[in-house]
Amino acid sequence: MKKQPYNIRIHHARILPMTKDTPDGSLDLPVINGEIHICDDRITYVGETRSAPSADWDLEIDADDNIVMPGFKNAHTHSGMTFLRSYADDLPLHNWLYDKVFPLEALLTPEDIYWCSRLAIMEYLTSGITANFDMYQKTDAIVRASIDSGYRTVLCGSVNNFVSSVDELEQHYLRYNDAHPLISSQLGFHAEYTTSEELLRGIADLSHKYKAPVYTHNSETADEVSDCVRRTGYTPTVYMERLGLLDHGGGGFHCVHMTEEDLDIYKEKDLWVITNPASNLKLASGIAPLTHMLDRGISLAIGTDGPASNNCLDMFREMFLTTALQKAASQDASAMDANIVLRMAASNGAPAMCLPDCDCLAPGKQADLILLDIHQPNMQPVNDIAKNIVYSGSKQNVLMTMVAGRILYENGTYKIGEDPERISAKVNETIHRITRS
Repeated sequence: MKKQPYNIRIHHARILPMTKDTPDGSLDLPVINGEIHICDDRITYVGETRSAPSADWDLEIDADDNIVMPGFKNAHTHSGMTFLRSYADDLPLHNWLYDKVFPLEALLTPEDIYWCSRLAIMEYLTSGITANFDMYQKTDAIVRASIDSGYRTVLCGSVNNFVSSVDELEQHYLRYNDAHPLISSQLGFHAEYTTSEELLRGIADLSHKYKAPVYTHNSETADEVSDCVRRTGYTPTVYMERLGLLDHGGGGFHCVHMTEEDLDIYKEKDLWVITNPASNLKLASGIAPLTHMLDRGISLAIGTDGPASNNCLDMFREMFLTTALQKAASQDASAMDANIVLRMAASNGAPAMCLPDCDCLAPGKQADLILLDIHQPNMQPVNDIAKNIVYSGSKQNVLMTMVAGRILYENGTYKIGEDPERISAKVNETIHRITRS
């Protein structure tokens, strides 16, 4: 028997569709007072109530004049690292990785990563994040955690000298891009400094074989860049370009210490820079020159990085830091307008992660959306909705998070098929076991 469609109506809403830039080239984000219709996992109508078609509704949601907008996209994270939250803090990046993170990660089982990923997904939902670009090991466990939660995940390969291989990367790319509507996979490796040239050439071959983009950590610290120059004669970006890794697009996570030649390559190859401001500050990596990148027409998106380096998987904090750090670094209060930052967080992450149907609210797009409470004191008065979200918004404003037409979080309650307390308990068991082994 054919499954009957499930129809949802969200009405009495202030809608930020974020469909495209305004025709006059301004940064303004138009607001529609009206409603959104959803059939199964797709949006069927966005517009004023007076023009809306009628239907038999399975669920009607009164938005109470609150904001409906596309969900945020976490364009770089390591969900499985939730077990390390607050464990390896206040250390330089190299010591953090090699003395604390890598040794404990080697002890993780697939079941550990399953529960750690589910904990991260809970936190994403409270922050209005409807999709993540997850770079971590034991991919099957991440996939199972995402599907069991009803959550959208794009897998990013994490090949390096210690974990995974080119063959495994290819298998994942082929398997997961057809496995489930919530799961997709992109080619990637951990970083130039953890990945041999032989592996990098193999990944470049895969990229050319499938005409697929490649993603990696890039130029996160000054030492990373100088070490690469010493070993290869090139910056990481130039080195990767010469190996053919960037010919089919992709992007870099962090990109804090970039030369003009590096930026030339990013512009020419149409590569994404995914900034992670909180992590870069906490690890003292530096401030990415986003304003300069923007002036050069380079595409920008935002990630949280993992819960071991950030500790907080909060897109509101990332948005504020993205704009505030650029203002401080350039000594220009007009730098990195909040409207640009909101697009980076909600819209730009979709093409950066190869999710073309998740970038905006429009008929035919995925119903990945959030409902934000603007009646809270921190959102009043409503002089400018977008600027309120970026400069004063917080997790307390997230009333509902919907992924593929399913409400996964609403008014403090998770609808992810598992008891939140059990998820937290499982992650605590993991860190206690491996630190005592």
